[in-house]
This record gives sequence, C-alpha cells and structure tokens, in this order.
Amino acid sequence: MQVICNHLPSAAQSGMARTGASTALILNARQEVVLDRPQAAKPSNRASRLAESVSHLLHLHVEAPPRANLLQSHWKSYSDDQDQKHSTPTYSPKEVIAEKWREIHGHCSSDLDRLLDPLHPWLRREIVKYGEFAQATYDAFDFDSFSEYCGSSRYSRDRLFEKLGLTRNGYTVKKYIYAMSNIDMPSWLERSHLVDTTWSKDSNWMGYVAVSDDEETRRIGRRDIVVAWRGTVAPSEWYEDMQRKLERYGQGDAKVEHGFLNIYTSKIESTRYNKCSASEQVMKEVTRLVQWYREKGEEVSLTITGHSLGGALALLNAYEAASTIPNLPVSVISFGAPRVGNIAFRDELHQLGVKTLRVVVKQDIVPRMPGLVLNESLQKFDEITGSLEWVYTHCGAELKLDVRSSPFLKRGFNLPGFHSLETYLHLADGFLGSATTFRSDARRDIALVNKACDMLVDELRIPHFWYQLENKGLVRNAHGRWVKPTRNPEDIPSPANSEQDVHALSLGTQTQDHDHVLKTQYVV
Repeated sequence: MQVICNHLPSAAQSGMARTGASTALILNARQEVVLDRPQAAKPSNRASRLAESVSHLLHLHVEAPPRANLLQSHWKSYSDDQDQKHSTPTYSPKEVIAEKWREIHGHCSSDLDRLLDPLHPWLRREIVKYGEFAQATYDAFDFDSFSEYCGSSRYSRDRLFEKLGLTRNGYTVKKYIYAMSNIDMPSWLERSHLVDTTWSKDSNWMGYVAVSDDEETRRIGRRDIVVAWRGTVAPSEWYEDMQRKLERYGQGDAKVEHGFLNIYTSKIESTRYNKCSASEQVMKEVTRLVQWYREKGEEVSLTITGHSLGGALALLNAYEAASTIPNLPVSVISFGAPRVGNIAFRDELHQLGVKTLRVVVKQDIVPRMPGLVLNESLQKFDEITGSLEWVYTHCGAELKLDVRSSPFLKRGFNLPGFHSLETYLHLADGFLGSATTFRSDARRDIALVNKACDMLVDELRIPHFWYQLENKGLVRNAHGRWVKPTRNPEDIPSPANSEQDVHALSLGTQTQDHDHVLKTQYVV
C-alpha cells in the first residue's frame, strides 16, 4: 500500500500511520537510533523493512527512550490561555524588511549560518511563509483515486490562495506546473481509477509560480517571484524507489539523481499537460515575469521552495534559473529534502550564487537519502580522491530541528509524522536556538500538525488526520442520494494555451496583476 504524506488521508492511510507510531526511530549526528515497541500493534512490513535496513546499514544503537511529559510551563500556558489563543491571530505581525532582505536570504557578504542559531525572528517568519506556500501544494491536491480529476489541483490558480487562506501573504498565483510520471520512480504519480474519464493519464499537478503584490513588494524590498514544488511519497517509498543513479546536469561536472531529473525534464508531445516539461513550463514563466518587472524598473528575486521531492526539484530549478537568467538573486528554502547531486553540483550552485537554506528534522530519514552511508563524511578526503562524482552531498546552510524540542509532539516511531511538512513548520515556528526551550509565544496553530498524521500528544485532544473533505467529498443531491459532486467549472483543469496570456500582456490589455485573462481555465 502506498502512503502519501500531507494530503487528504483515507482510513487505510490513517491506520497505516498509526501502526507506524509503534516504533521510534530517532537519527542524530552520531547515528543512534531509539526504538520503542509497545505490544498493542505491529509495524507494517514496509516500515519494518525500512527500520531494519537502516539499522543494519548504520549499525545503530537500540535502547528504550524515556517518555518526556509536556513542559509544565508550556502546558499550563496552553491550558490556561486556550480560549484566548483561539481568538488571536495564528501569525506574527509583519516587519518591513526592505533594507534587510539580502542579509536574511544570504545575498550579501554575511554568512547565513549566523542567523540560524539563535534563529533570527525575521528569518523564522520567512521560513514559515515559504513553507506555507509549499504546504499549499498538498492541501489543494486531489488525492482521491475515485475522482476523475485525481492528480490535479482542486482549485484554479485564481482561487488557490483564497481557498487555502493564504491571501494574507500578499502573493498572486500566475501559473500552474505539471510533471510526468516515469518508469524510474513509479510510485509518485497519482492516478484515477476511472481510466476512461480521467483528466490526464500521465501528468500530475506539481506546483505553481506566484509573485508578490505591490504592498508585499514594498515591505520586502523587491518583486519576489516564488516557485513552489509539491512533494510526493512517504519515507518508506523514498527508501525503496530511490534509484541512486547520478546523471550529468549542466555544462560542468555536476551530476544529479536520475529520477529527480527525469521528473523535472520529461515531456511527450502526445500528452495534454506535458507537451512541455516541468522545467520548460516554469522557466518560461519565470523568465517572462523577470523581464516584465525589470522593464518596469523593479528589482526582482526568485525564491524556490518545496518539501521532500519538491525540495529536490527546487534545487534543479534554482540551478537552471541561475544559469540562464543573469544577475537574478536566487534562493532556495527546502524542507525535508533528500540529497540531489554530487559535490560538483553543490560547488556549481555556490558559484552561480544560489543561496540555499535546508530545514531538516533530526528524526526524519529522507534528508539522509540517497547515500545513507557514503555521504558528506567522505568530503574530508576530497583533496586525495578528487571530486567524488559518485557521492551525494547536500547544498547550502542547514537549520536542524528536533521533534523532542516541542512539548506538544509525541515521542515514538512515526515516519510520516517526522517527515510531515506541518511538523516542520510547527518546529520552525517554535525554534529559538539549540540551547533554548521551545518558544512559548509561538503563534502558529498547533492543530495544523495533525492534519495528515498523529504527532500531537493526546492531551491536546486534536483528532488525528483531521484534514479531509466533508463526508469524503460526497454531497446529498435534491433526491436525497449521496453522490460525488461536479466540480466548479472554473476549477476544472483545462490545458489552455498560455500564449494567450503572454500575447495579452504584450498588448498591455491586462490589469496591473495581469492574472485574470483566463478566469475559467488553468494556464499550464
């Protein structure tokens, strides 16, 4: 059975994640593992194989962890002020960072690492903002295999942020991105069981391009183009499907994981949504937006975000953008992303000026893949062995979070929970520094953690896997029968010709936001 992280869960997926909660896998810098096996449930075969394989590969130490209670100060504060918290905003006030954005994103002489521990509050808010852009790709994705639109976004680009409550961030979605499946990573694509009526047999919605509005642009000091990439499968699928085959990328010695590159570059002329690859789709739109705003005399930046596989695609996207668009500040903020390429890829990204911040959770195993054994530890021999083109390595600065730092999260083995983007955002929102406790005045809603997992302690009484369509998407019709509803016409995916948008823009017929030309169609 395939397990999908961060989406509308089915009962089977809920049960599988609860089963996975029976074993605790905590990986740290010393490669130690802690396992706790209650007698009530047995782990799934796949989770068992994963934990056993990781233990054998790394010779991990096994012991029973102590159960940590909620810190009294946090629990008392949460209990006493629960009603008050429910009536307060879930986000912090926005500061004007126009004069500091280059420092916050690492585009200056200062080292980004110095802002991470302790974590600068302005950087924390930027991390959460871009993390929510990545989370939107899960929240809007149609995972229902009985839906004729399975694999698409449930909302049109004009309604995406409105439906997900993200309009407060001050960005407008300009384009949707689609990617193909391929034989090398077969389990990432979602397909409908309704083969004859499916909207697309070979493509999935994979993310979007957005741009800051005028008000947000003034606050952050530049016109910011955002690309958000959707992640895919749970850690168990990562472990089994990772090909660990490096393929040349770019003009130098850089090599990247074969499966990631195929998803990013695959296209087939006969398809509806991938006549152009994901790479071509995103680069055409980013190039258009950069040209449009530069001609207006504005400073432009590109920030690319993604979780899991989305973080890997973000790095490929950043490499291409920095290579093809001169003098464009390019940043990557990824969450739970695997290693993507070799040492030469990392070095070329650095030479291109790409600034990368990787947010990782200590207990999440995906950032340790591919190359569980042969990884960054071999770089110390670089002068002797050369570039080690066959060794995977991470890029950029790292913000390391720990599940054990939050008094609101369960201890124990929970691979989907450790890897969940909502877990990441909760930990980032509460992180002050490695030497301090969890932030007591963190604003982000704690209940979000349990949207697609069961990581919150039971004392909080937040249901597990609560984020789902009412009645699993069924509605009662006028005759009293429960049926699947038809989609709102403007939310039905359609492979509209994006050249219409470009042509209208060139004629100056669009509005200032120039994103309302195709009100009832997707632009692909």
